[in-house]
Amino acid sequence: RQAQLKTIVFQNKLGTVFDKSARVAKLAGVIANEIGGDSALAERAALLAKCDLVTEMVGEFPDLQGIMGRYYARLDGEHTEVAEALDEQYLPRFSGDKLPQTKTGQAVSLAEKLDTLVGLFGIGQPPTGVKDPFALRRAALGALRVVIENKLDIDLASLLEHAQQGFDVTLTEKDVTTQVMRYLYDRLRGYASDQGFKADVFESVLAVQPSRPLDFMARLDAVAEFRQLEQAEALAAGNKRIGNILRKNDAENNVAKIDKTLLVEAAEQALAEKLQAVQSAIEPLLLKADYAGVLKNLAGMRDTVDGFFDQVMVMADDLAVRNNRLALLNQTRALFLGVADISCLQE
Repeated sequence: RQAQLKTIVFQNKLGTVFDKSARVAKLAGVIANEIGGDSALAERAALLAKCDLVTEMVGEFPDLQGIMGRYYARLDGEHTEVAEALDEQYLPRFSGDKLPQTKTGQAVSLAEKLDTLVGLFGIGQPPTGVKDPFALRRAALGALRVVIENKLDIDLASLLEHAQQGFDVTLTEKDVTTQVMRYLYDRLRGYASDQGFKADVFESVLAVQPSRPLDFMARLDAVAEFRQLEQAEALAAGNKRIGNILRKNDAENNVAKIDKTLLVEAAEQALAEKLQAVQSAIEPLLLKADYAGVLKNLAGMRDTVDGFFDQVMVMADDLAVRNNRLALLNQTRALFLGVADISCLQE
C-alpha cells in the first residue's frame, strides 16, 4: 500500500503523504536512537504509518486511522512495537489524552509532529488567530507532552534542525527552526501555567532559552523554590540593577578577567572572593543539573551583593578600575544566568 500514498497530497508545496512518511522515518530513527529505542523499528513504523489511509475501512470511517493500521500490521506479521506505533503516532489526540507508551510510538509520534510544524512554518503557513487547518497547536502541545511526561531528555532545537534537513523541497521562510522553537515555547508557557508556575518564573527561565523541555521544567521547579526564599527579592532587584548597569555601559559582553590588583574597596574584594567560592561550589551542581542546589548557593550572595552596591561606586573615574568593576558584575550575573534570569522575578 505504500506506493498508493504517492497519490495523496499532504500539502501542495510539501509533497505527498509518501514523501512525508519518508521524512518522518528518517527523523523517527534519529529520535529512537536518542531515547534508547530501536531505530530500525521506528523507521519501519513511520514508513507504514499512513498506509491504512488508502484502505476502504478508513476511507469510510476516518476516525479509525491508526487503529486499523495496528490491526493490519499485526495480521501482516509486523513486530508488535511497530504495530502499536501505528496507533500511537496520533497520540495525544486531544487535551489530556493518553500518550504513546512504546519507544517506537514515542519516536514516530514526535517525528510526525515536528515534521508537520517545520514544513508548515517553512512555507509561511503558521497558525493564525482563527485558522489552524493542520492542527499545529495540537501538534506542538502534543510534542511537548510526549517529551515531558515520558521524561525523554532530548534537545528539540537539534531535532528541528534534523527535521528541516529532511525536506527535499525548498522551505522559503528564513530561520524556520527559530520560528518553530518560539512557537513551542509559547505552547510551553500555557502548559507551565496549567502546572501552576507563575508567569514571571516562566519568563526567567525562557530568558536563557533551554531547548530541552525536561531541563526547562527542572529549571522552573528550581526558580519557583528559589522565589520562596527570603533572599530572592533582594537578589532579583540586584540582578536587575546589574543588568541595567551592564546594558548602559555596553558591557554585557565584557568577558575580561578580574584584576585583583585593581580591587581597591573592601566591598568589591569581598564580592570577588565570594564569587570565586560560589563558582567552585556550584560547578559540580550544574554538571548534574541540580538547579535548586545552585540557586540555594547563589542566595548566599545576597549580603555581599548588597554591600557592594552600598559601598562601591561602579562608575569610577579611573577607566581600568571601572572596567574591572563591570567585569566583576558581569561574572556575578553570569552565575545566575547559568540557571535563569532572576531579574525577571516580580516582587
